[in-house]
Amino acid sequence: MMAAFDEYLHPGKRGYLIGIGGVSMSPLAEVLHGEGLVISGSDMQRSEKVSHLESIGIRVNIGHFAENINTGYDFIVRTAAVRDDNPEIQAAHQLGIPVFERTQAWGALMKRYKNALCIAGTHGKTTTTSMCTHILMAAEKDPTVMIGGTLPLLHAGHRVGAGDTIVMESCEYYDSFLSFCPTIAVILDIDADHLDYFADLEAVKTSFLKFARLVPPDGVVVANYDDLNTMDALKTLDRRLITFGLAPEADVQAVNIVSRGAQTDFDVLNRGAFFTHLHLQVPGLHNVKNALAAAAAAITLGISPTAVTYGLAGFRGANRRFEFKGKYNGADVYDDYAHHPGELQALLDAVEPLGYKRTIVIFQPHTYSRTNALFHDFVTQLQRPDLAILAEIYAARETNTLGISSASLAKEIPNSIFRPTFDEIETILRASVQPGDLVLTVGAGDVYLIGEHLVAAIK
Repeated sequence: MMAAFDEYLHPGKRGYLIGIGGVSMSPLAEVLHGEGLVISGSDMQRSEKVSHLESIGIRVNIGHFAENINTGYDFIVRTAAVRDDNPEIQAAHQLGIPVFERTQAWGALMKRYKNALCIAGTHGKTTTTSMCTHILMAAEKDPTVMIGGTLPLLHAGHRVGAGDTIVMESCEYYDSFLSFCPTIAVILDIDADHLDYFADLEAVKTSFLKFARLVPPDGVVVANYDDLNTMDALKTLDRRLITFGLAPEADVQAVNIVSRGAQTDFDVLNRGAFFTHLHLQVPGLHNVKNALAAAAAAITLGISPTAVTYGLAGFRGANRRFEFKGKYNGADVYDDYAHHPGELQALLDAVEPLGYKRTIVIFQPHTYSRTNALFHDFVTQLQRPDLAILAEIYAARETNTLGISSASLAKEIPNSIFRPTFDEIETILRASVQPGDLVLTVGAGDVYLIGEHLVAAIK
């Protein structure tokens, strides 16, 4: 049986990270290096992250080759995209070198922090982790941070700090968050997603309950009182539970909510008592709830109301979360990562009150399995904008064994157009976008390129 990763967390141990330039691997390399381990690794291409790692003394091979691996390494860590047929993985197996997943390494590292704040949920993880980062920075906690997107405050998706707190975006896909060791586990919501891995919604709930039970007896679970699936999943939880939401029964509650365009003001109550006033510069009730989750986590950490207020006042969104890209022909062009019907609903709920003449959504579905499993929910939401332009499905990790296409969606949506190429979609937009329109590129693939091309054409 392979030893736990904890046994390799000692100065002088030699580790090799495959995919070392990745969004979660490069900070992992930096943290391990800072712990005194001798770290090197490989990546398929040069990047700013690779150059940074080399600048602090970490050797990086470009390309994955079996000859890169030798018996001088004590362990290997691989990114999620690296499979067993990778030549470096095969070489490690042949030499008997233990291979760990990156989540196992991060989970072991978490144990070295007094506070391990893990943000989970089907939707809202990146935004809420970013909000928590803003609060922790305002509170001068010098946190270590791992986010699944770029945060302008950090000019990156990660930060290596010297404080006693780590905050991690924690994904349920493939049960990866079950390798973590949270002292505070935040659950934003639970929905039927990643059904190429989970059998059904009940299986997703079971995974989140296991995640909540990773919290030690003296830890805290922060959960969305307004989300029925979350509260049902946690009904047998035997850990301290703090809830947040709009309902009066929630421990941390938002009241006196006033929206002005893309800005929202509200008061936060902690068990009925005034805690602080928040001014958000991102729209929508879903972001009010994300901010409540971040405030509830801050309360468990003993952070002052002032730090919560100032931290969130400076938050203007994470990369690809209702991100303003620029203007085209008098229209505002935004981009959003929403790729689940629940996220589409939250996004459209947020933009409908903003007063645009028309809303044009360019939607690129993400994976064949998700499009097929949630087909009718996608149809329901994509009927809401004035015009829905559908790009072909972004395959990501899948092959199309289901015979499904975005054309299938378009047949069910009266106000929609399907075009298989980005060039065709851009041609439609150039001819139809008018002053006062809101143009939204939406999806987890590369659909954002369409908005960037439009804006660049004007510049």
